[in-house]
Parts: sequence; C-alpha cells; structure tokens
Amino acid sequence: MEQIAALAGVSTITVSRALRDSPSVTPATRERIKTLAEAAGYRFNHHARNLRLRRSHMVAVMLEMQPDTDRPMTDAYPLQLLGGITQELTSRGYSVLLSALQSPGQGMAASADGVILLGQGAHGSAVKSVAAMGLPLVVWGAEHGRGDAVVVGGDNAHGGASAAERLMALGRRELLFLGDVRHAEIRDRQQGFAKALKKAGLKAQTLTPAAFTFGAGFTAVQAHLAGLGRSGKVPDGLFAASDLLAMGAVRAFTDAGLAVPEQVSVIGYDDSPAAQSFAPPLTSVRQDWHHGGVLLARKVLDLIAGHDAASEIMPTELVVRGT
Repeated sequence: MEQIAALAGVSTITVSRALRDSPSVTPATRERIKTLAEAAGYRFNHHARNLRLRRSHMVAVMLEMQPDTDRPMTDAYPLQLLGGITQELTSRGYSVLLSALQSPGQGMAASADGVILLGQGAHGSAVKSVAAMGLPLVVWGAEHGRGDAVVVGGDNAHGGASAAERLMALGRRELLFLGDVRHAEIRDRQQGFAKALKKAGLKAQTLTPAAFTFGAGFTAVQAHLAGLGRSGKVPDGLFAASDLLAMGAVRAFTDAGLAVPEQVSVIGYDDSPAAQSFAPPLTSVRQDWHHGGVLLARKVLDLIAGHDAASEIMPTELVVRGT
C-alpha cells in the first residue's frame, strides 16, 4: 500500500479505503488507485482483514435433521430455507458453513461469527446445545419463551386451527392428529388444532410417528387402524404435522380400503412440491420457507453487528386441493 500511495500521491489510509470501496474516497481517486494496484499485482487480503477485525465473515447453518431415505436433505425443507439464507448472506459479503448438529464445541462452526439453527429438537435440546457456544444465534422453529435465541417460524397455531376449521366444514368428526408433540413447532400445530375443535365440542386423538417420514406416517396410521377392532370408531379426518406424514397416512388409509377424500379427509403441513404432485394432490398448510431463510439471515447479521433483533412469526394459509 505504501508503494501504491507513493505512485498515486496519496496516503496509505486513502489506498486502504479506496480498495475497500469506502465512500470517503472520490470515485475518480478510487478508480485511479485500483488501476495502479492492479498493475502492481496487488490484491486485497480479505483473510488478513478478518483476522484484524476478529471476524470470520462466515455464518454457520446447522441442521437438526437426521438424513433418511424417506426424508433426504434434497427435499424442499431444508433447501428452500437454505436458498433464502444463502441469497441474503452472500449479498452481504458473508460465506456460509453448512453442517449437521455435532458434538459439544460444534467443530468448525465455533469459528463462525454467528449461527442459524434449522430445527429445535425434542424439548428444545438442539437450541440448548447450540446456545452453549455463546455465538449470536437465530433459530427456525417456534417461540419457546426461554430467551436464549431469536426465533423465525410460521404461525403454527393458526395453521392447526385452519386445518380444524376445514375438516369441520367438511362434516368430519372422528379426527386424528399425526405428529410428535415433543417438538415445539408440532406442539403448536396440535394445540391450534385442538383449540379450534374444542370450541365446537370436538377433540382429536394424537398419533406419534417414529420420525418425520412417509414411512413413519404410514406405520403410525396402519397400526392405529389395525388396533381399532370391531367397536372402534373409524377416523374420517386427519391432520398431519408435515406433508410426508400426511402422504404416508393417505397410503395407509387406501391400503385399508378407506377412500381419500370420499371417506377420510387428510391435511398436511408445509405445502411442499411433493404435496402438489401427489395423487390425489394434498391439501396442506403453506409457510414461506424462502422468505423465512431471508429473515433468518437478516436477524443473525443484526445480532453480529450488535443490533437488537426480535423473533418473528410469519403467516400461514391453507391450500385446498384433492384430499
């Protein structure tokens, strides 16, 4: 920088500012300094700058998700969230480190400026683990009241209520909820569903699947139907906590000779691309994952910069299709 400053007839700090595109240097001077720097083979050392600022300019995105052949990481969740996150972070000069939830210390993620966690885990276990790193943290999920992280998510309670209202409008009365309520998002969906039913004097039985997969949804509903016996009331409506679970439920109903939607109505959650192409096309509660990813990125950058950031719950809507 001293050599370029001498050639340009300016101070070294002016060279530094020009190469960082600082508005404190006039465009003409910036262009002249950059031309001289390029001719001299000078390159701005971003790594050295980050060391000086004690910043990595990297955000770790951690997935609380076990890969499964029924639920690959190439599905809309988490890819649409990751698309929004990456779009926002890269446009702001940050790189993205993607990893699964790891052991204490969290590996390379510990060197990041902040963390985005996708998924909270049963009883918030993932949030507790990542919060222990002491980095600015934003979580995709449901608000949980502990105050150890900023949360972005869909209005799960409203989504559950809209599913209940739709099933009641169709005259369905023997209802099931399919989902693992140990997870905050799922619990909010179930509670919104149950609260809306209670106002009409109805209630739903909860089935707990072993995982968030097509196969787990199929198995849970199949086992329930097999255990009904002659005196059991056959369900005529089901609300599932995810589209994959709902699609597994549809298969279990049809295998048992119950036509969907003629005898049983089914509603999923997420409005994934698979829901739209399923046969019959799946009615589902929609949440905007891409926008959610953008919000996650913006809030973690605010925290990194030392600014306040608040949790934000996005609207959901029921998309009616063929089930």
